[in-house]
Amino acid sequence: MKSVPVWVYYTALRIVLFAAPLAILLIAGVEPWVSALVAALFGFSTSFIFLRRPREAMSQELYDARHRSQTVPHVDDDAEDAAIDAEQQAKTDEQRPSGS
Repeated sequence: MKSVPVWVYYTALRIVLFAAPLAILLIAGVEPWVSALVAALFGFSTSFIFLRRPREAMSQELYDARHRSQTVPHVDDDAEDAAIDAEQQAKTDEQRPSGS
């Protein structure tokens, strides 16, 4: 059983890899736009190098979700289908000429 979904884990790590260098650079007194740019480059490069497994696991989960061989059944599908069928039957009955 997984305690945290892969996408949450991956996203949290990416945020930390951006926020930590940004905070350090801002505390050091570097210009905010330079700090943001350096932190973004650092976060991208380190996540690309060190987060390969979570990235691949997340992409596999996304692929599996998009390419399911069977549709996911919903609990109320049968009830909705029955209501639609009943409505169509009622319309058909109204359109038929009466036998008198």
